[in-house]
Parts: sequence; structure tokens; C-alpha cells
Amino acid sequence: MLLFLCTGGSAKPRDMESVEEKIARHEKDGRVTSREIAVQFNADVADGMPWKFIPTQREVRVKPGESALAFYTAENRSSTPITGISTYNVTPMKAAVYFNKIQCFCFEEQRLLPGEQIDMPVFFYIDPEFEADPKMDGINNLILSYTFFKVSDK
Repeated sequence: MLLFLCTGGSAKPRDMESVEEKIARHEKDGRVTSREIAVQFNADVADGMPWKFIPTQREVRVKPGESALAFYTAENRSSTPITGISTYNVTPMKAAVYFNKIQCFCFEEQRLLPGEQIDMPVFFYIDPEFEADPKMDGINNLILSYTFFKVSDK
């Protein structure tokens, strides 16, 4: 199974490089990294959103070129079904270009029944080019932050 990185921006051929292809290309270059990046997780809900929303783990350590899996948990604490949608950001912003989500729940509506709780995965990848960029010197922590918003009833 090939997993593709969604990098946005212009439609250059490299933008649609699979994770496997990118890792293989960097392994062929002979680059070995010992640098670990601590990816920390944050979760918020917007005002008026009656959900409990938390990261299942606070931090994952990953080397550039590796993929990792993390989970968030959401629970509807209201007495009615609620549909929510999340947005995300990565800080520091200058490092966000190297953070690639392979699979994520963001921008997809999540409908939870009263009292329902779900675990939602985030599969991500730190681009190995992170290490070669001098602007990333000294950046050893990234924060992935999600905010859930209530979707208006139609």
C-alpha cells in the first residue's frame, strides 16, 4: 500500500511522492540521523462545544524520516448528538512545512451520540529534509494542536 504525502502548494511531481518513495530516496542518499524531535500534542474545544477532547499521549519522539502514530480521544458530554469538525496547526510555524499528516481526522465531520467516546488516529511523518535545513537548527520540539468546533445544525 502506498501512502501519499499531502504537501499542498504547487503541483510538482515531488509533491505526490509516496512516503515509501521519499524514505527510500533519503536512505539511498546515505543520510543517517540521530536527532530526535519531540512532537507534543494539544487539544482544545471551541466555546459552546460540549465535548471532552484530549490527546491520548502527551508526546511522541520521532526522527526525521520516520512516521509515527498518535491518538486523540473525543467524548460527547451532552444529552444530544453533536457533530464536530477540527482544525489543526503545527508550531513553530517555520517547521510546519516539514510536518506531514498521512492520515488524520481533521476537516472531517465527526458525529457523536450522547455519551459516546471515540479514539481518532493521526498518522504523521517528519520530512527528513528537516534536518538539512539550517533554519531548523535548535528546533527539537513541535506542537500539533487541534481545536474541535461544533457544526451548525441545518
